[in-house]
Amino acid sequence: MDETPRIEMDRRALLTKGIGAAMVGGAGLLLAACQTTTPNPSGGIQSATGRLAEVLGRKKLLVGTGTGNPPWHFDDGGKLAGFDVDMAKIIANGLFKDPEAVEFVQEASDARIPNLLTNKVDVVFQFMTVNPARAQQIQFTIPYYREGIGFLLAANGKYADYNALKAAGSAARVSILQNPDVDKLIHSVLPEAQVQPLDSQANVIQALDSNRVDAAAIDQSTVRWLNVQDAGKYKDSGFGFQPQTYAAGVRPGDDVWLRFLDTALHEALTGVSFGEYAASFKKWFGVDLPSPTIGFPLEFATAS
Repeated sequence: MDETPRIEMDRRALLTKGIGAAMVGGAGLLLAACQTTTPNPSGGIQSATGRLAEVLGRKKLLVGTGTGNPPWHFDDGGKLAGFDVDMAKIIANGLFKDPEAVEFVQEASDARIPNLLTNKVDVVFQFMTVNPARAQQIQFTIPYYREGIGFLLAANGKYADYNALKAAGSAARVSILQNPDVDKLIHSVLPEAQVQPLDSQANVIQALDSNRVDAAAIDQSTVRWLNVQDAGKYKDSGFGFQPQTYAAGVRPGDDVWLRFLDTALHEALTGVSFGEYAASFKKWFGVDLPSPTIGFPLEFATAS
């Protein structure tokens, strides 16, 4: 049934008779509007073409992701879990009203782009950093997370936060995963700190646990997750730097599919699916997100 006449009738009633009259006989404007925008999972979308039509016909979403990288994607008692996994389930829920209508294709990070280009997966959710080189090979959705480097501190350590670390000068000791120019990287925000490059992320954190350093420089998402997992053992310095964007990747050339994914993610970040996104963010990162503003969509505001 076409709900458009109903909405117009309710709007006229609202203008001529007030809110109470518009609500009589139904749930009112908001519910009516929601009803008109709810897709029919069994019938699909009549105008669907390309990958979107293929996915709807298959009745499940094929998602490339990794394993062993908490809080993003990892084996949790024989079941895949993590923030990337939750993002995929939000998309599946938007497609089929069933967050479990998804098949995860576990892949190494260097298989992310090849698996898209060879049609082994519909989309990749695998903490993929957006950069111009990758954007020449695949297309990216809108971002769903902003990563950065943070400083993990011991809860009973001598420094309370980033400002205390910086004020400590050369007395501050920082571990970080060994890579070219890590000294320069740390010194860009802690100019005098002692830098201890180590060969694995586990050893970077272990150095903090054994009091050989005062802070571990790791992904901000890992800082947050460890504070959720080991409450009372660690604390966040309250500072992050070197931002990078995470987005889902798709095979290029199918704008209908990309537009659907963008819409589903946008509504997870700002609209009807925000509750699902916020619950996942709280679970993995321990952060309560502010509710999207009602009224003007601030994400489309232009700088003055």
